[in-house]
Amino acid sequence: MNRLTSLLLAVLMPLAVFSQLRINMDKDSPLRKLQIAELAITNLYVDSVDETRLVEDAIRGMLEKLDPHSSYSDPKEVKAMNEPLQGNFEGIGVQFNMAEDTLLVIQPTTNGPSEKVGIQAGDRIVTVNDTAIAGVKMPREEIMRRLRGPKGTKVVLGVVRRGVGGVLTFTVKRDKIPIKSIDAVYMIRPGVGYIRIGNFGATTYDEFMEGMVQLRKMGMKDLVLDLQDNGGGYLHAAVQVANEFLDNNELIVYTEGQKVPRNEYRARRDGSFNSGRVIVLVNEFTASAAEIVTGAIQDHDRGTVVGRRTFGKGLVQRPIDLPDGSMIRLTISHYYTPSGRCIQKPYTKGDRKDYAMDLDKRLKNGELTSADSIHFADSLKYYTLKEHRTVYGGGGIMPDFFVPLDTTKYTRLHRELAAKGIIINSSLRYVDAERKSLKREYASFEDFNRRYEVPESLIQDVLGKGVEQGVKPKDDAETERTMPYLKMQLKALIARDIWDMNEYFTVFNGSSDIVNKALELLDEGQGR
Repeated sequence: MNRLTSLLLAVLMPLAVFSQLRINMDKDSPLRKLQIAELAITNLYVDSVDETRLVEDAIRGMLEKLDPHSSYSDPKEVKAMNEPLQGNFEGIGVQFNMAEDTLLVIQPTTNGPSEKVGIQAGDRIVTVNDTAIAGVKMPREEIMRRLRGPKGTKVVLGVVRRGVGGVLTFTVKRDKIPIKSIDAVYMIRPGVGYIRIGNFGATTYDEFMEGMVQLRKMGMKDLVLDLQDNGGGYLHAAVQVANEFLDNNELIVYTEGQKVPRNEYRARRDGSFNSGRVIVLVNEFTASAAEIVTGAIQDHDRGTVVGRRTFGKGLVQRPIDLPDGSMIRLTISHYYTPSGRCIQKPYTKGDRKDYAMDLDKRLKNGELTSADSIHFADSLKYYTLKEHRTVYGGGGIMPDFFVPLDTTKYTRLHRELAAKGIIINSSLRYVDAERKSLKREYASFEDFNRRYEVPESLIQDVLGKGVEQGVKPKDDAETERTMPYLKMQLKALIARDIWDMNEYFTVFNGSSDIVNKALELLDEGQGR
């Protein structure tokens, strides 16, 4: 025990860095108990133990008994988690997909390192520094690790190009590659701009403002802001974007916790788009920072929300960096909309399984398919700040106009074809073979969008690959129901691979019930 006591004192000395926190080091304190247990296991246990793993398991175990969003991430997980939000990474600059165990370049980044040396869409990267990455079942993460590296370093790529014999060799000098958080910016209708934000990262506000300038030059008077499937991101980015729709000093969001005082985030000036109609699109996967923007616009009666009730992620996590690069994200407070609604949906501490099944329960209860299945208690009633319309708390943001999920579009057959990657792989093979002929046939995307029809050969390739992998239609009726959405998705994927994401969403949005409802409201003179 003397040895353990000495070790314990040595461990406790670094805790001085947490002097701002209350630390109970009495003889009966839980912290002392935990540390003695860890020291005892490490020094006295009959078999060898991984001390790092032991401590990580203890941390994870503690956090799992709290709310669903407090979490621990090891150094590798922290890097992967932060990269999409930081706005860039260092690498060769290509968009790619794995097609039958081969890296297929979808598009090189404009003015990026790969484009500068001549790598083209449709190229297959088969070797990296003389190491084969094609046909060897190398994990995607390992391929990415080999392609990425510090800015200024060089990597030699072996490339196979359709119509060119042998393997071409390119030496690429790695550079910083931007990661865009805005998926699409285009005029969806004369006078109506469309911006889809994929997440709220370090560069989102700048990208958003660039998009707004672009749309104004094209005659935008009204805006469709698409936040569907946006899982959130940085709070400050959400506040900056929301500010552009509001007047100076209007409340955007506030946070408050049992041990953390109320903290308000307000508009710092009149927004650049504080007039003109705004329609915000949301669904059950719209969460966190995206819910902050939606709630602020709705509560100030600044815009109209269309879609389905949002996810309901309104817990604020504080990152606590640990010495080895790992991180604890600890929930410290709640998000509240300007009217006082708590965004967070209910949960039971420690029951993460039930929380994770919430969307399944919404579907089974009919909430995703019928507004009549959604019920709110009077205690959850709140009022918007200008027009005093009734809105409800209790988790997530309920839209002003509900659009049901059309389950007839997403058949079992389609879900299984998509889940196994059959649809995207068939489209990749098709574009790879037909890229040149498609570009000759369609001089512009507008021409493609107007005239192109998905060929029957591509449909049969999808269905045939499905059969090979055990995915078969239940009957002819299921195949018939699947066809419209399948053809639309294939056309959108082909447009993306030949042009870019704007063109993908132009095709995709044409079949979106939520987008079409927004345009219908604008046509009827509705919306705020």
